Parts: sequence; structure tokens; C-alpha cells
Amino acid sequence: MESNIKNKVVVITGASSGLGEATARHLAEQGAMLVLGARRTNLLENIVKEIVSNGGSAIYQAVDVTRKTDVQALIDAALHTYGKVDVLINNAGIMPIAPMTELRTDEWDDMIDINLRGVLYGIAAVLPVFQKQKSGHIINLGSVAGIKVFSPGGTVYSGTKFALRAISEGLRHELDATIRTTIIAPGAVESELKHGTSHAESSVNVKKFYKMAIPASSVARAIAFAIEQPADVDINEIVIRPTAQEF
Repeated sequence: MESNIKNKVVVITGASSGLGEATARHLAEQGAMLVLGARRTNLLENIVKEIVSNGGSAIYQAVDVTRKTDVQALIDAALHTYGKVDVLINNAGIMPIAPMTELRTDEWDDMIDINLRGVLYGIAAVLPVFQKQKSGHIINLGSVAGIKVFSPGGTVYSGTKFALRAISEGLRHELDATIRTTIIAPGAVESELKHGTSHAESSVNVKKFYKMAIPASSVARAIAFAIEQPADVDINEIVIRPTAQEF
């Protein structure tokens, strides 16, 4: 039976590594047409070359999700190349962990800019397209830290993910039945998130926590499951974590 993913145009931010890369590769195998955005274009170029050499279809573009014009340009590139957008996966995110008493306000700003503002820019860029098409699917990468506060040290990170969960649910209420919304909330999954902490003690704790991590392909399959459902089926939230993870 032919996959419901085949020939769908899927835009992914933060696609140069981790969950974004794994999702791009998995969806390409299912016949999706990929539009990949990230800051590290050298990595994107290699991913796209491999997808294309294996018979898939993909393009890439440099994107900093904290820049509204970059995110808009990514959606425009999808429309220019493929004539439509079926799915936007807001995947870009960072997780610098440190106690709030450290007052690392620059890191707080970065998390707000990437984890929240970047998602909102993606939504703003793609919603007019979806409304015109009368179809579309927005998938936001949240976290189990958006369900329970990741402590110690993850208070601000959890704050961004709690907010993202509220945005996803609010968007679901506001949109009509032609546009689907999904939030994926992973636990410890292999990615570069665990390397984003500069606070020494917190970094040790995070890396210890991530020893139980499951492969990024686990999340890629969950994302594919949400996408491949019929248009009248909306998978709103998926929580996925290692069986060994209590948090």
C-alpha cells in the first residue's frame, strides 16, 4: 500500500543534525519531498546529496530561525521548487541547562528566540499558504520538559517548552479542520541538545541523563506516523521517551 507521505512537501528547520536529520532521511525514504533549513549549510548539502543519490527529492537553504526573513525565505523556496507546502516541522531548538541563580540571561534570550520565536516565525510564514491551499500540517518539536519541569537547571528550557505546548494547543483550537497540528514531546533522544550546556556541573548531569537516550530515528518514525494519517485524522500530541526514563 502506498504511503500517505509520498509526494508530500515537508519543510524542516534545524535539519542539519539530530532529530531534524533523522526525520529528513526517514521521510525521504517514504517518498516525501524535503526542504531543509539550518545554519550549517555544509551539513545540509551532504544530507541533500545523499537523499538525491538514493532517488529522493530534497533542497536546502541557510536558515537562522531567529530571523523572520530567513524562515519566510525557506517557505518561499519550497513554493518556488515544489509549488506547495504540506507539512512544516518546527524542529530547531537549544537546551543550555544551568541553575537560574547563575543568571545566564544571554542563554535565556537564546532559548526564547530559537525555541519560541523561531516556531512562531515558522507558523507565521506557513499559515497563509495552508489557508490558501485549505490543507496543511504544523508539527512542533516540544519536550517532556514541557509536561514536567526539568530540574535542576532546566527551568527556562521547560518554560519555553510549556509555552510551545500552549501555542500548539491554542493553534489547534483557532484553525479550521483543513489544517492539522501536532506536538511531539521527546524525552532523552540522541541529538546535539546534550552538548549545548556550558555550565560545568549541569553538563555532567545532562550527559549522565542522556546515557539512556534512544535513537533519533525513534522520533522520526513518530513524526511519520502523524503525517501519514488520513486528512480527517489529527494526531495532536505524541510523548516518546526511553522505557527506562522516569521523568
